[in-house]
Amino acid sequence: MKTFSIQEINDVLKGTIVGNISEKITAPEQLEMASSTEISFIGNKKFEKYWETSKACVAVVNEDIGIEPGENRAFIKVKNADLAMSQVLELFAPAPPQFAVEIHPTAVVDSTAVIGKGTKIGAGSYIGPNVKIGDNSTIYANVTILDESTVGSNTTIWSGTVVRERCHIGNHCVLHPNCTIGADGFGFRPCPERGLVKIPQIGNVILHDWVEIGANSCVDRGKFSSTIVGFGCKIDNLVQIGHNSRLGKFCIMAGNSGLAGSVTLGNGVIIGGSASIKDHTTLGDGVIIGAGSGVAADVEAGKTMLGYPAIEARDALKQWAILKRLVKESTR
Repeated sequence: MKTFSIQEINDVLKGTIVGNISEKITAPEQLEMASSTEISFIGNKKFEKYWETSKACVAVVNEDIGIEPGENRAFIKVKNADLAMSQVLELFAPAPPQFAVEIHPTAVVDSTAVIGKGTKIGAGSYIGPNVKIGDNSTIYANVTILDESTVGSNTTIWSGTVVRERCHIGNHCVLHPNCTIGADGFGFRPCPERGLVKIPQIGNVILHDWVEIGANSCVDRGKFSSTIVGFGCKIDNLVQIGHNSRLGKFCIMAGNSGLAGSVTLGNGVIIGGSASIKDHTTLGDGVIIGAGSGVAADVEAGKTMLGYPAIEARDALKQWAILKRLVKESTR
């Protein structure tokens, strides 16, 4: 079990220690559940009230906190407690699953595939013809990477993931269990003789560096050219990204949200859970789409949209307030 002194933790956080404790810290935990040897976090003033009853010996807090730690307890004051929390979690994180050998004997690696130094491939995985995988990547059990795809260095692909042919995964990416990169886009056209005719999807998918794709999410390949997920994007579980969509840098998509085909997102777009975006729409830089919203038209940079169909947040809130008042008046 890992343990750290408060000073060792602060050496990483580079904050200011207020108060004093002598105990070694054994784990991070939320305020209500922490024991007397655990560290917690107060990232918002509304949680300050829980400190008095918490058993945590240390809390990482923002510099403007309005309470004192108390006797035999301490605060580590930092500029951003939420960001510091991630650093503490990294300190205490357990080691990832280990490999007894770099390439498991049950893995199938085509003779034309190129595997980088230090890369590990788990049991039952299939690496197809002309696949290239960079250095120090980790391919867990039962992963499929098909012909002519590439995977960068220091990338982790968890079990059950499928990377279809000719797709390209960048460096430092994480693909969580059972996600699919490069499935066929959803394209059919009515035909009098045959009913619905499938449109071939001959493009691919490109994931830039530092992209993370959640479990059971799917990024469809382009009908032609590429579906692109930009640098540093973070995609939650159960997300659908349609064919030929293009995401800028540092976009976030929460669970059960979806992009139809040929959607363009600027940089830093945030899409809330279960939101849906109509095909061939463009969302500018910094747009925020509220959870459950439905976007049917282009959205200018910097706007926040709510509702179904989505409208500007301030207008949506006014409409909801008016409806609430009308309902109250009708029941008098």
